[in-house]
Amino acid sequence: MSAPLEAGQPVSSGCRTIDGFVKITDLDSSIVIDLKYATADNFTHQKVYPTDIAVLRLKTAQKLVKANGLLKEKGYRIKVWDAYRPVSVQKIFWNLVPDTDFVADPSTGGSIHNRGCAVDVTLADRDGRDVEMPSGFDDFTEKAYRSNSPMSSEAESNLTLLTEAMTASGFMTLDTEWWHFEDVDRDEYENADVDPSLFQ
Repeated sequence: MSAPLEAGQPVSSGCRTIDGFVKITDLDSSIVIDLKYATADNFTHQKVYPTDIAVLRLKTAQKLVKANGLLKEKGYRIKVWDAYRPVSVQKIFWNLVPDTDFVADPSTGGSIHNRGCAVDVTLADRDGRDVEMPSGFDDFTEKAYRSNSPMSSEAESNLTLLTEAMTASGFMTLDTEWWHFEDVDRDEYENADVDPSLFQ
């Protein structure tokens, strides 16, 4: 294994929790964090998160660590594009793209991201570099669909690898967004108001 993988070891004991949430990298520092909404590199073309700290419900984060472990055995690791999302941000997204195929309506319960038990992820190599996938993040075209997207054999293989690791670890998929995974136990949680900056 290369140094980046060896440097990131799961740390599941003594992890700080706030209202049932944890910082993902406190559990496994080899998971790559690239929160798109903490930059202008997203469909809004503006920074909508005040911090680049990614948090999830503890049990959801533990499932993500399990998936990352499965992928590390094959020379890959997970890169997180989005995790817990405040409801205030969900309202911004809905105002920009009021289409339930791609954005959850905050007036009808919002997104599973608002509960802290959904993640948007992609596959990276052992050095943290993106590998080929069906599309980029937040692609509002059929390229984002799992079933309808014509994709290269390499992208299909990489997506299958990611999907198998995630579903084996307790996540379910969304057909319209290949990068989106939800904790199968999502119904145990409600929307939450947590400040990720508290984990600094």
